[in-house]
Amino acid sequence: MTMTTAEADKILSANFAPWVLELDLTVQALGDDRATLRLPWSDRLSREGGGLSGQALMAAADTATVIAVSAARGAFVPMTTVQQSTSFQRAVTGADVLIEAVLTKLGRRTAFADIAMTDAASGELAARASTVYALLG
Repeated sequence: MTMTTAEADKILSANFAPWVLELDLTVQALGDDRATLRLPWSDRLSREGGGLSGQALMAAADTATVIAVSAARGAFVPMTTVQQSTSFQRAVTGADVLIEAVLTKLGRRTAFADIAMTDAASGELAARASTVYALLG
């Protein structure tokens, strides 16, 4: 049975640091191997020049991976980031960002994901990331 977005939002609120919660991420959609989160635009997350901070995008990608793994496994399990690589392609200004994490491999002890971050207003790709996680539970 697929996890609901309400259940995934509860995982967010119960398992992430306060500064991650301040990003106001919400779970938009879930699948057997994916999760889509929304990062709402906020002036407090923008850098000089008005573009959304890369650190905020990287934290959102990392968080989306946790939600995708949790959805695939049916519940949250302790896990930790082993590797994350992010490539920024264009600045996002004044728009929400949709973060879609797709699991490319889910094993008993590791998980791999590719993440696309798109400007919700234009649909243009803003950044891509790949993550590797160690599953601890």
